[in-house]
Amino acid sequence: MPNERLRAVMSAGGWTYAALAQEVEVDPKSVERWVNLGRTPRRTTALQAARALGEDVHALWPALRQARPARAISPELVALYQQRADLPVSTFTDLLTQARERIDILVYAAVFLHEAYPRLNELLTERAAEGCTVRIAIGDAESDNVQARGQEERFGHGIESRCRLALMHYKPLAGTPGIEVRTHETTLYNSLYRADDQQLVNAHVWGVNAYAAPVWHLRRHETGGMFDTYADSFDAVWATATPVQEEG
Repeated sequence: MPNERLRAVMSAGGWTYAALAQEVEVDPKSVERWVNLGRTPRRTTALQAARALGEDVHALWPALRQARPARAISPELVALYQQRADLPVSTFTDLLTQARERIDILVYAAVFLHEAYPRLNELLTERAAEGCTVRIAIGDAESDNVQARGQEERFGHGIESRCRLALMHYKPLAGTPGIEVRTHETTLYNSLYRADDQQLVNAHVWGVNAYAAPVWHLRRHETGGMFDTYADSFDAVWATATPVQEEG
């Protein structure tokens, strides 16, 4: 099939087969085959010809357009789990235990942590005593977004009850040096569990409870990337959240 685009560009610029062949150092018959038979030149030759013609090489020879290669597995990805239920609670608690500088938790409720590991508050208190900054953001049971999530997950008002239960679990930590607890009203796209430069991200999927949604374990890369994207998201939510007052 003739290359009509190439023919039109050459005609508009007054290019003959011989002139273009001389410009790119090929035989004039090669240029003729490009035009009349629709042959595609080698990439380097095509680039030279396109440059001479003042045209985009891919517009002249679409076959040279290469699909963008898929990115290799990110160096930040430590592990990927099909659903949170696949992880033992020790995966979360071990991660928090290793923290030396920062612990950030962003959830709606995540009461499974306290239920499966009753020492969670003690662990967080110990980490704070060792110099860790601990920030915990849980869902405000009265917020529209929390109530909407209950409908999406087909739990009705159950999620609101879980948020209130989570507040009961975490409220005793309010006022502990190095620990701050807040409630947030944001739409939660992922639950985040960060310990220094490692982070567990529990995706939220419409109509699926968090325990059945995927989790990816990230380790921060020196050049930044996904880890920083989620860390920045936590900071943005934290800035809008309301501090929980310590029990009087």
